[in-house]
Amino acid sequence: MANSWNGKPYYSFDAMLKERFSTKVYKVALNGGMSCPNRDGTLGNGGCIFCSAGGSGDFAGNSRDSITTQIKIQADRLREKRGAKKFIAYFQAYTNTYAPVDYLEKIFTEALSYPDVVAISIGTRPDCLGDDVIALLKRLNQIKPVWVELGLQTMHEETARYIRRGYSLSCFETAVKNLRDAGLEVIVHTILGLPGESKEDILETINYLNHQDIQGIKLQLLHVLKGTDLASDYLDGKFEVYSMEEYIDLVISCLERLSPDIVVHRVTGDGPKALLIAPLWSSAKKTVLNTLHHECKIRNTWQGRLFHET
Repeated sequence: MANSWNGKPYYSFDAMLKERFSTKVYKVALNGGMSCPNRDGTLGNGGCIFCSAGGSGDFAGNSRDSITTQIKIQADRLREKRGAKKFIAYFQAYTNTYAPVDYLEKIFTEALSYPDVVAISIGTRPDCLGDDVIALLKRLNQIKPVWVELGLQTMHEETARYIRRGYSLSCFETAVKNLRDAGLEVIVHTILGLPGESKEDILETINYLNHQDIQGIKLQLLHVLKGTDLASDYLDGKFEVYSMEEYIDLVISCLERLSPDIVVHRVTGDGPKALLIAPLWSSAKKTVLNTLHHECKIRNTWQGRLFHET
């Protein structure tokens, strides 16, 4: 089993892609030119407390370019640098179902039509998934795989209010059910290190997700970025960020409890260096990942299984 997970002590995104597509697949991050109800005044104007002006799409393409052009620019770069052949079109910036359904159909179909794109992944909010949108995604899923990424961040309502998430846990659960009823795969974003949350609080979120019908998870280190309200609280001394050692210990605890059937799409993340205030060690992503995998081996969680607790 360890070999099927590419030598990692968890079901990695890379391993899943090789199983499904028989080759290494790379993501290209796209900007569909949308906004967010948490930014345009529908729910609020400032976005989530941790979100930069780029709407989590700081590494995405230029919204002034067509979807095809955005894909081509990044795909050509990856072909030259890494010999890439196949790609996932990742609609990353802002809320990518927050637009009229005919516009969504246009841009999603354009991405699916790109010859070397094998799937699309759509980052969005649970409260922006109307019946018409889900019906569209269900239909497109018959052409190539369509994955939906939901930014839950935490199961705890008090933290959700602090970060200005803007929707309830029941809204998330309804969205997951509706997406799964339509045959769509669901990937959930969590943030580790949110102010006020203990290790036990974070592990409660992991255990909660074990009992939801989700297929993937992203474990995201909390980044403090310039220009965010979170940065103001950090600079005022209202909370501290993890050291690398503390974060790795926490990630391993999460992986030990996570259902081995859930694909781990991310175990850290890297904020834009020009915006990153803290933790600065997170910019050395390769070092973080190598240290994590080494520590897993030392702790004997490298044996192709996890000590799953729920």
